Amino acid sequence: MPKKHRSSLDRLFIKILAMDNSPQEVVVIGGGTGTFVSLFGLKKYPVALSAIITMTDSGGSSGKLRDQYGVLPPGDIRQALVALSESEHIWRELFLYRFEKGDFQGHNFGNVFLTVLEKLTNNFEKSIELAQEVLKTKGQVIPVTLENGHINARLKDGTVIKTEALIDQKVKREKIVELSLDHTIKANPKAIAAIRNAKVIIVGPGDLYTSVLPVFTLNEIVQAYKDSKAKKVLVLNLMNKLGQTDNFQASNFLEVYSQYLGANPFNYILANNLPLPLEVVKRYNEYGESEVKNDLVSSPHCQILHGDLASEIVYQNLAADTLKRSLIRHDPEKLASFIWKKIIL
Repeated sequence: MPKKHRSSLDRLFIKILAMDNSPQEVVVIGGGTGTFVSLFGLKKYPVALSAIITMTDSGGSSGKLRDQYGVLPPGDIRQALVALSESEHIWRELFLYRFEKGDFQGHNFGNVFLTVLEKLTNNFEKSIELAQEVLKTKGQVIPVTLENGHINARLKDGTVIKTEALIDQKVKREKIVELSLDHTIKANPKAIAAIRNAKVIIVGPGDLYTSVLPVFTLNEIVQAYKDSKAKKVLVLNLMNKLGQTDNFQASNFLEVYSQYLGANPFNYILANNLPLPLEVVKRYNEYGESEVKNDLVSSPHCQILHGDLASEIVYQNLAADTLKRSLIRHDPEKLASFIWKKIIL
């Protein structure tokens, strides 16, 4: 059947289910472009979406605004807001716009917008609520904490790397053996409630030690996750990141998550089986980064699901963006459709 006809039937099926069933509570945990992809695809389905977002970003535009204005880091929140937005195209483009020169060079308009709202309201949650009204988001964006904190990574040789910005650097280093907060901070009660009410919890994709695991450095979040009866899903990354997951296979990711979340932390692990563009993989390899291979098999505790999940688009970094982002990403429609059919239904 042609792809166009399949898409039409899928949309019809979704509408019928939306009329007959109350939407399931689906929680996506993480930050950055990985969470953006998951949310952007899932918002087209009849689910009640909540995004629990990491709040330890200290690099790029977010880091500068955080240091200069004393605000909470807006970058990952902004990406989640845009992903869930159903407003006019110009608003989404505005929140994604990055200044290429002048005093605001490297800054993202959405980050500046959220910073101004926080300074005006003196309330980060209120600034998110106002931004959600402007962007007409389908779902709620929840910062995992409303307190300022940084993450530290302890390496195998005992070295401690402080702050997300330094942990995120693509450099050859000893293996990370522990991620922790620089001081104890409280979890956002709304994040705890969302996890408790969830029917499905999706973890990742995203940089392991700077986008996803920071959420699980808060004890209250870990306990809520362990207590949850939801279907728990890990979306495996497509590529490893130098300095964080060097030469990781799927089993290595599972081992790290088990360190923080206990034994058998997932009911499902989703792995891409679409061959990635060879020329792009070679570009990653030149910088010491490799494709994540699945070496796991299904067990009574966890089902390994394989699918065509990767985007055929090769992304390019903007000249004004000081951070180097992924060239290969999951396809939002493919990923959401796979989760919907294999897990949610």
